[in-house]
Amino acid sequence: MEPLTKKKIVVIGGGFGGVSLIKNLSKLDVDITLIDKKNYHLFQPLLYQVAGSVLSPSDIAVPLRWIFRKQKNTKIYLDEVIKIDRVNRKVECKNKIWEYDYLVLSAGLTNNYFGNNKWAKHTTALKTLDDALIIRNKILNTFEEAEWLKSESELEKKMKFVIIGGGATGVELAGVLSEIANSILSKDFKNINTNNTKIILIEGSNRLLSSFHEKISSIAEKSLKEIGVQVIKNEFVKDIKKNKVIMENSTIETENIFWTAGVKGSDIVDSLECNKDSNGRVFVEEDCSIAIDKNMFVIGDLANYRHESKSLPGVAQVAIQMGKHVSRQIKGDLKNLDRKSFKYIDLGEMATIGKSRAVVDVMGFRFGGFSAWLIWLFVHLIAIVSFRNRLIIGIQWCWSYISFQRHSRIIR
Repeated sequence: MEPLTKKKIVVIGGGFGGVSLIKNLSKLDVDITLIDKKNYHLFQPLLYQVAGSVLSPSDIAVPLRWIFRKQKNTKIYLDEVIKIDRVNRKVECKNKIWEYDYLVLSAGLTNNYFGNNKWAKHTTALKTLDDALIIRNKILNTFEEAEWLKSESELEKKMKFVIIGGGATGVELAGVLSEIANSILSKDFKNINTNNTKIILIEGSNRLLSSFHEKISSIAEKSLKEIGVQVIKNEFVKDIKKNKVIMENSTIETENIFWTAGVKGSDIVDSLECNKDSNGRVFVEEDCSIAIDKNMFVIGDLANYRHESKSLPGVAQVAIQMGKHVSRQIKGDLKNLDRKSFKYIDLGEMATIGKSRAVVDVMGFRFGGFSAWLIWLFVHLIAIVSFRNRLIIGIQWCWSYISFQRHSRIIR
């Protein structure tokens, strides 16, 4: 009798969903291949803190090989996926073709400029470590250059930051920018008053944090205004040119334009004949597989899963829970068990708004302020993959709170 061939599981993307899935398959007798363009797992919720000089890149990034160093059934392959051949069950990368029995797409999302891709060259988004470092450099360079300007009009234009998009990323970036200008740098410059920095947050809908409860949106807006952020709602951006944001009723001139307004599905699903929403997210079945192929799963940000008549948000807790669920379905398949539906447990939503402020929506309790900020700190600390990073981040946060200092203010 010939020995049974091990099932081959290919996972594309080492984000929250991919890491969760693979960890929960650690004891299964299968061959797992994780394909990613990067060699690290990124704790994306803290990207804005790298942009705001709170943390260093290595604080929120952990090598994938280190995460799975003890997992014998898992290989890491750094490459870019070119095409998925669903019929022949193959993943074509730039340098190699991988065969699979199960394919799990956890590739995340990319920036969406809503058909205006030319805007990308005039704005800086916040999706990757490189983006965060570019924003950090732009912020720090802005104040360095402003220090030696003589013209009041040039100074006003220089010390102006526009953030387009009032979701969690935009709100948190606005908060950390205000903290830098009004607290961290307030005594470091001799010729300028950094408190005169103007921060403008633009949101096209009628409220910030539209995926949160309305009460949380109101608290967030009030908190931002209290720390000097100008909030513009109900006004869409019509065009973005070099150093210029053109809206329906006004135009803002600035050298610092940050894009946090939209995301869309990864390009790797373009070749798949599956149903997608207007943002390129793949509609998945109740078990997180796609309708045309039960051996292909989509999890995390890239999946559009309907829960209680609305799509689940693209946040870490959804991806982690999906990863665990799909691991159980694969284990069940190997035991000839029936598939089960994904049951999402809503653990709440939260966002920070600068130092000592946050908003929290957990189990029906909706509030903001210092207590919400402490909860945010605790939840994010325990979610960090590496104990080393958890310890360093905790120390950095304590030091920043006590000293009002940011030692990651390095221009590169």
